[in-house]
Parts: sequence; C-alpha cells; structure tokens
Amino acid sequence: MRAIYLEQGEPASLAEVTAPAASGGDVLVRIEYSSLNYKDALAITGKAPIVRKYPMVAGIDFAGAVDESGDARFQPGDRVLANGHGLGEDHWGGLASHVRVPADWLQAVPDPFSTRDAMCAGTAGYTAALAVQALIKHGLKRDAGPILVTGASGGVGGFAVMLLSALGFDVAASTGRAEETSYLKSLGASAIVPRDELSAPHKPLAKARWAGVIDSAGGIILANAVAAVTPRGAVASCGNAGGMDFPVTVAPFILRGVTLHGIDSNHAPMSERETAWGLLAAHIPPLRMHVMAREIGLAGVISAAGELLAGHIRGRIVVDVRL
Repeated sequence: MRAIYLEQGEPASLAEVTAPAASGGDVLVRIEYSSLNYKDALAITGKAPIVRKYPMVAGIDFAGAVDESGDARFQPGDRVLANGHGLGEDHWGGLASHVRVPADWLQAVPDPFSTRDAMCAGTAGYTAALAVQALIKHGLKRDAGPILVTGASGGVGGFAVMLLSALGFDVAASTGRAEETSYLKSLGASAIVPRDELSAPHKPLAKARWAGVIDSAGGIILANAVAAVTPRGAVASCGNAGGMDFPVTVAPFILRGVTLHGIDSNHAPMSERETAWGLLAAHIPPLRMHVMAREIGLAGVISAAGELLAGHIRGRIVVDVRL
C-alpha cells in the first residue's frame, strides 16, 4: 500500500509498504480521506518526538470504508472514521491507502457528512467541538460575553469560531495575520484581536474581557488570555502551537474563579467523541466547511507539512489518499 512512511533518522517518504498485519486490529479500513494536522507535521518533519515506535505510517486521523471486519459492530462497506488513539504515534496511521485498527477506535461517519466532509473537520474540528462542549458544560451562556478564540486562522481555531457562532455566541478571533480578517468574519467572528495584543509581557491580572477562551496556542498567549477572563469564566486549552510554557500566576484562579479545562482529543472516551462529532454534524453544514479546506494527494503531504509549521496554511488540509 502507499503511505507516508517514517523511519528513525531518515527523511519522511511516500513509499510502497506491506499492508497492515492482522495483529494491528480486527477491522481493516480502506481509507478515502485523511488530513494533515499540526502533530502530523511535527512527526513528518521530525521537529518534535511525536513518533514512539518505528517504522511508522503517519496520520492521526482518517475516514473510509470497512474492507474486512472481525467485529459485529462493523460490516464491509460501513463508512467509519477515527481520531487519535495513538494513530501515527505508536500505531500505523491514516496517511495511507489502508489501516487496520481495533473496532473500539472506530465510529460511524455522522450524517449528513461524507468521508471527505469528516476529514474537512478531522481532528481539528473534533478538538474544537470538545473545547466548545467543555465551555458549555462549565455553564457559559450566550449572553455571558464574548468568547476569545486564539489561533483562529488555523484548523482548530477556525472550527471553534464557526461552531461558537452557529450556537449563538459572540466570538472574538485572534490571529497574527491581518489579511485574514475577512475570512475570519465569514466564519462568524464579530471582532478580530491582533495576536500582538496577547503576546505582550504577561500581567497577573488584566482587564476582564472574555467570558471564555478556546486556546490552541499555549505559551504567553494562553497566559494573557487567562489573565483577561471575567469572573467565573472558563478557558479550554487544546494546543501548543505557541509554546509549551504557561507563565501564569494564580491570580485569575483565586481572585476571579477562572477555570482551566484541558482538552485531550487523543484519549477522549467514545461517548465524548460521538457527542463532539454530533455537535459538528448538527451545526456545521458541509458546504460551509469546504471554505476552510484545501485538498491534496499523498504526494503533496511532505511539502505541505513544512508549510503548516511555517504558519503558511489557512484552515485545513484534506488528503485524498487515492491521489
């Protein structure tokens, strides 16, 4: 099968490799679409130690049709998807023509999504939906005030903006690219916050501006966002594109009662996954998602990984693995 193949100490390659062994799981899926995510780009370029076992096939998500199944829950031809679960890290992943996985990792592609629609959303849309769920469970209401979304030009941020807006929230989108203003407003942002405003030296407390935050940046941006959350507000942290450090004080937590929710999209239980995908399917029409997506084939993945890490990619990259 064709796959984006990773060997320790060697550059990533598009290679012909042996199809996945039966020991990999009880369901063989013929992949139709995958996507290129930040974690994939780190693994493909070797910029971070994402891969835990070599050799590895990259790709943390996929959607396709069941070819063979040893589990009664899935039959040949069923449309399925998977995100996380160690795909592309310690289990061969979705940037390939086939994958074999445990049945417990799979879920049905939700109506009205096609397999392409599912990967337009992919791990980014699913993670954004988990973050939105966390804010809703916290008790944030639509009239509580604006919700800040950092990294809004990226995949997670773009889906967070679309989903929050569709649910009736007032959304402020933060970006370092002023030229994306019209695009972000087309997704549903009512205000644009220049990234520089969140990159200044950190203050323990800032003027309270945000009822909630969905952050995919981390670092000083997350610290400044937390410092400006209103009393009893909430922050959902789901990424580290701006750094792993979190230079914050306890002030927002003990003086304003701010809550920080961590979003683990890799190991979330199936009940949360199904709710998140249901939220996307109910509120994001497929045609609206396609505004965010650029489609490539497997042959374009390695070069696109470098573009993504350089910050040159808007929205999502969908990979048709048959090309």
